[in-house]
Amino acid sequence: MKVLLVGDIGGTNARFALWRDNQLHDVQVFATTDYTSPEQAIERYLAGHDIARGGVAAVCLAVAGPVDGDEFRFTNNHWHINRRAFCERLQVEQLLLLNDFSAMALGMTRLQPDEYRQVCEGQADPTRPALVIGPGTGLGVASLLRLQPGHWLALPGEGGHVDLPVGNAREAAIRQQIEERIGHVSAESVLSGGGLVQLYQTICALDGQKPRYESPAQLTEAALAGDPVALAVIEQFCRFLGRVVGNNVLTLGARGGVYIVGGVIPHFVELFLRSGFTEALVDKGCMSAYLTGVPICLVTAEFSGLLGAGVALQQAIEH
Repeated sequence: MKVLLVGDIGGTNARFALWRDNQLHDVQVFATTDYTSPEQAIERYLAGHDIARGGVAAVCLAVAGPVDGDEFRFTNNHWHINRRAFCERLQVEQLLLLNDFSAMALGMTRLQPDEYRQVCEGQADPTRPALVIGPGTGLGVASLLRLQPGHWLALPGEGGHVDLPVGNAREAAIRQQIEERIGHVSAESVLSGGGLVQLYQTICALDGQKPRYESPAQLTEAALAGDPVALAVIEQFCRFLGRVVGNNVLTLGARGGVYIVGGVIPHFVELFLRSGFTEALVDKGCMSAYLTGVPICLVTAEFSGLLGAGVALQQAIEH
C-alpha cells in the first residue's frame, strides 16, 4: 500500500513526515545545506523508513513563497522544484505545493489543548474568518475560513508588508527614526527577529543609550534577566504587534479568532502575556468594542506547518 508524504521546507531545515489516519508519523528534520535538492532529502527520508521509490502516492510540500506554475525556486535556500521532474524521479502520482503560511494556517485546525496559551478569552464565531499571524524570520499573515465541517480554506497574503501603525508620539518617533535609516517602514521591519534588533537600536538612539546586544537571542536573554532597556523594547514590540493584529481583525472581520505563531514570541511568553499587547489591540476608538471578545491564543506547537500540509493533502485527496 502506497503512503502519503508531507513536508515543510524553510531556509535552514526541511521537515518530513508520513501522513496516515489524519496524523503525522515519523517526523524527521533535515538540514537543507546537506542536500542538493528536496528530492535527494526525501529519498534519504524514505530510505530510512524502507519505502522504495514508487511507494509514495502523493506529496504535499509547504514552501516559502507564492506558488504558481510548475517551477518553484526557494528564496531562502538553494533548492528548486520542477513539478514534472520531481514526480518522475520519485515516481509520485501527485505533488501539491502549498504556501508555507497557508500550511501554518491550516495547521491551526488540528491544535491540541497543550499546544497553545490563551491570551484573550472569547467566543469564536465559526462563520467568520480567523487570523493567523506570525513574527519569525519575517511577519507572516493569513486568514483561515471554515467552508464546512472538517474542510478549510487558507488565504495567504502579504500583510506583513503593510505600513507599521503608530498610536502615540513615542511610536511616531520610533517609526520616523527607522524610516530615516531604511526608507519604508513595514510592520515586518519591527515585528520579526531582525526587526526586534532594529527596534532595540532605534530605542537606544532615541534615548541616548549605547547598544549592547546584537541578536534577538541576546536581547531576549537580557530582558528575561531584567535589563530595563531590553524590557522596554520587548514591551514596545508587543504593543506594535497588538496594533497590527487589531488592524487585521478589523480588515478581515476576523471574529473567528486570532492565532499568534512564529518563532519570536515563544522565547518570552510570560513577558508577552504581561505586556500591553491587548491594550494596543483594542485601541481603535469607536471600534474598540468590536475587538472585545475575540479569542486570541499564542501557539506553541512544534510542527504546525507540517500538520497543515497534511490537512491540505487530505482535503485534496477527498475532493
